[in-house]
Amino acid sequence: MSHLCLQVPAGEGRTFQVRKGQLITVIDSEGQQAADFVAVNAARHEEKLSPVHTRQHLRSLFFKPGDALWSSENRPLLRIVADTIGIHDANVPACDRTRFSVDFAVEGHRNCVDNLLEGMKAYGISYFTLPEPFNLFQNGPVTADGRMEVTDPHSKAGDQIVFEALCDLICAVSSCPQDIIPGNGLQVTPIAIEIRDGDHAEVNHAADA
Repeated sequence: MSHLCLQVPAGEGRTFQVRKGQLITVIDSEGQQAADFVAVNAARHEEKLSPVHTRQHLRSLFFKPGDALWSSENRPLLRIVADTIGIHDANVPACDRTRFSVDFAVEGHRNCVDNLLEGMKAYGISYFTLPEPFNLFQNGPVTADGRMEVTDPHSKAGDQIVFEALCDLICAVSSCPQDIIPGNGLQVTPIAIEIRDGDHAEVNHAADA
């Protein structure tokens, strides 16, 4: 049985490939850390994971075990198998250089877009073709009057979400480097990733929060 473990250092990114049927577990190693997640079809890079299309198909801003994450071509690319926290975001774009320079007057700050592109550019993915992210563990509530917020995650050390790949994929994860405003508990920490061959009998179907 194939089993690969990856560590995403605090504030950095990692890119990896998965085969159809494999399980991807993304783990918040120390708690309160957002992880930006993107993916493209390994056979056709122009087809990418899409929060917009996912929201359309789910008719929801949020997602839960049993739901699929959909592509820009209206195909399911991943299925959520298990989730121990149940609080994630599919609305906020990945932070980039301009986010820090314009909003915070900080130049050269690490950011999720650069983290994701570091590995994805080897597959021909550019700034303009990088998918919008699913922000795992990020707490992005919508208020009663329809406003979006971003605050510190509720996730604790070891919380995780498990996906089943529905086709061969190239994926990237960024441990979000935001340390200026709430979003990561003001302390950026690592993310762990486990990739293994699918065996649903071994998956802990945890909280459907």
